[in-house]
Amino acid sequence: MNQAEKNDDIDVDRLRKQVSEIRTITTEETSAGKRPSQPVELNDFAKRVAAQFREEKFSPAMMTGLIRLVDFLVLFAVGCAISYGYVQEDRVMAIYTLTIAAGAALSVLFLQLADCYQLPVLRAPRPALGKLVGAWTLSFACLAVALFFMKLGGTYSRVWFAGWYVAGATYLVFARFATAWALKRWLRNGILERRAVIVCGGNPARELIRNLESQADNDIRILGIFDDRLDRRSPDLIAGYPKLGTIAELVEFVRAARVDMLIISLPLTAENRILDLLRKLWILPVDIRLAAHANNLKFRPRAYSHIGKVPMLDVFDRPISDWDSVAKRIFDIFFATLAILCLWPVMIGAALAVKLTSKGPVLFKQNRHGFNNETITVYKFRSMYTDMSDATAANAVTKGDPRVTPVGRFLRKSSIDELPQLFNVLTGGLSLVGPRPHAVLAQTHDRVYADVVEGYFARHRVKPGVTGWAQINGWRGEIDTDEKIRFRTAYDLYYIENWSLWFDLKILFLTPIRLLNTENAY
Repeated sequence: MNQAEKNDDIDVDRLRKQVSEIRTITTEETSAGKRPSQPVELNDFAKRVAAQFREEKFSPAMMTGLIRLVDFLVLFAVGCAISYGYVQEDRVMAIYTLTIAAGAALSVLFLQLADCYQLPVLRAPRPALGKLVGAWTLSFACLAVALFFMKLGGTYSRVWFAGWYVAGATYLVFARFATAWALKRWLRNGILERRAVIVCGGNPARELIRNLESQADNDIRILGIFDDRLDRRSPDLIAGYPKLGTIAELVEFVRAARVDMLIISLPLTAENRILDLLRKLWILPVDIRLAAHANNLKFRPRAYSHIGKVPMLDVFDRPISDWDSVAKRIFDIFFATLAILCLWPVMIGAALAVKLTSKGPVLFKQNRHGFNNETITVYKFRSMYTDMSDATAANAVTKGDPRVTPVGRFLRKSSIDELPQLFNVLTGGLSLVGPRPHAVLAQTHDRVYADVVEGYFARHRVKPGVTGWAQINGWRGEIDTDEKIRFRTAYDLYYIENWSLWFDLKILFLTPIRLLNTENAY
């Protein structure tokens, strides 16, 4: 490696180190009394563009995952159908079924290793047909060798073996052409795409856009450009794409539209400018990439990814995305349903107690911050006198608060008042585990939380939860000091950065134990 390449690696490593420090909550600005940037109003043109891209759509990663699953299921079904139709021996059908499952799984594995599930290959399958059939053949060869060494070859019908091979190969070939036709339609109609915003304009942005658009297998839809500069270096129209607003407006744009990726088009040498942008943008639930097409750097393979043939430095990844989000949703529905089935007598008892002991509705509704700063309505059992309720949470409940009813005091201490939020989980507004949602106007010492903690809104990169890492570590109840919201936010960000289903399961099962500590619940 020559000296220039070494210097490039040093720059990349230093940038990565500084980026990792952005994830750490800093309080110097807020403790000194400096207010963070306040939300801005989107201009009318940006609002119209955002409105066009409000709908959810399939991501390429989700689609390729579904194609893998369909391949496995169809190959398994074809093998079983031939065996049931030809073999017709009940005593050996269980052995056949296990062998068919192993063969189908092997075929998907080998197809994956042969890059047959890459989006460019799926869109243009003809050049990859050899690899496709080769991977299917290799899976059969592995099965044959395994059966030979286990001395089970005589157990299986050769007609079945050959019939499954031919039928499976035929399916794979025809399915790939059908998939290519469908993908082209979905990409053309915007059903399958990654929506990107270019951050910073000028010549680097123009070159980046042209490179992206020259890729035949590009699945990126560029929505527009955001840049603070208003001079000739950043004109209003770049390579046919409009400048939609400033960086402050970009934050609101991402909250208004379904954006997948932000691509920063600055050269790596503009290190201070890049870091300043990242401090503003890392709170958003999107992938953030630094375009490396204009830097003439030779990165180590681990340092970058590609969009088409355009190299990108991966700065931030959206947490809990694609199949992780599907797994978490299944987790939420399963355990929320189980909890409702187990706790419905408790909920009915709580509802009767609230209704019979004070006037007003059983449930209390409150607007809180949800995923990506969206406003969601959260349900709780009413614990305060109706005429003293505070839907804005501007005045937090304190110890011995006269607004809380006697029944409400018990419900709050035991956290039974939170049980209706299980239905918020089923409807999708909440997750079982995640950062606790705070009321939209919640504050401490007349300052909203975003003014106390830099990076506070990064909590909203994932869905809020009924319980969370901060709560089982003792940070529940009243937030009456700046230190409490800082610690809560720190624990929430730790959870987001280290999420896994096992972590969720750990938090879920620790929650009932931690609820025994009612010191800060009133």
